[in-house]
Amino acid sequence: MPVADVRGVRLSYEVVGESGPWVALSPGGRRGGSEIAGLARLIADSGYRVLLHDRRNCGASDVSIGGEVSEYEVWADDLAELLRQLDAAPAFVGGASSGCRLSLLVAMRHPEVVRGLLLWRVTGGEYAAKRLAFNYYDQFIEMAQRGGMAEVCESEHFSGLIAANASNRAKLMTMAPEVFIAAMEDWKRYFLEGADLPVIGAREEDLVKLTMPTCILPGHDQTHPEPVARTLDSILPNSELHDSLTAAEVEAQRAAGNEIIYERDEAVAPIFVEFMTKVAGAVRAGRA
Repeated sequence: MPVADVRGVRLSYEVVGESGPWVALSPGGRRGGSEIAGLARLIADSGYRVLLHDRRNCGASDVSIGGEVSEYEVWADDLAELLRQLDAAPAFVGGASSGCRLSLLVAMRHPEVVRGLLLWRVTGGEYAAKRLAFNYYDQFIEMAQRGGMAEVCESEHFSGLIAANASNRAKLMTMAPEVFIAAMEDWKRYFLEGADLPVIGAREEDLVKLTMPTCILPGHDQTHPEPVARTLDSILPNSELHDSLTAAEVEAQRAAGNEIIYERDEAVAPIFVEFMTKVAGAVRAGRA
C-alpha cells in the first residue's frame, strides 16, 4: 500500500477505483481501512474513487500517542491533509461509528474538503461513551500501569500495529509509561465529555452549521442507538435519513446475541451511491 507523510506521521492508504468523484471512508473502532474494502469496491464499481486509509494508531500507519486535542480531532486533521495531498478534495467523507465521528469533525474543522457526508452507525449516549472509553483508553492505561510499555506492545491491538509496521515497536518502547498514560487520560477525558452531546464529540451549535448534503443510516444497538441518528438528522440542516436494515434483520442479529448490529455492504452501497448521484445532479442543476 502507498504511504503518505502527513503531519509528521506516515499514513498507509489505498485508492479503490480508477476515476470518478472522490469518496473517503473510515471504519469503526481502531480498525484499518481494509475493514471496509468490500463496501469501497461496491461504491467504486458505480463510478467513484474511494480513499481508504489507516488512521494513526490503526492498521499499518505510524503510532503517535498524544497531542493537545482529542484523538478524533487529530484524525480529522490528518484526513483533511491527506485529501489535499492527493488532490481529492472536496470529497464525500463518511464512516461508521468512530469513522462517523471522524467524518463529522472533518466537516466541522475543514468544511472546504467535504462535498457531502455519508454517516452510518452514529454513536451517542452514556452507555456508548463508557464502553468505548474503556475499549480505546482505559484498558491500555491499566496495561501501562501494570506492565509498562512492554505489556502495551503485547496487547492485541498494539501487537497488530507492530506486526503491520515494525517501526511501531520502537516508538512505543521508547515512550515513558507515565507519558503514555497521561496522553491516554487526556484523550479519555475529551471522549467522556461528549457523553451528553447529541453525538459523541460534536455540539449542537457546531452541527447546525454543517450545511453540506448528508446521508445518515441509523444504528440499532446500545452503542449506536437509533434515536441518536434521528436526533442528528433533526439538527443537520441538509440531511436525509435512510435505513439499510429491515426490522427482521435487526431482530435476527439480536437473537444471535450480537452486541453490535451490522449492515450488509450490498445494502449500504446503493443508498450512498443514489445519494451521491442526487447531490451531483443537484449541483449540475444549480440547486446545491
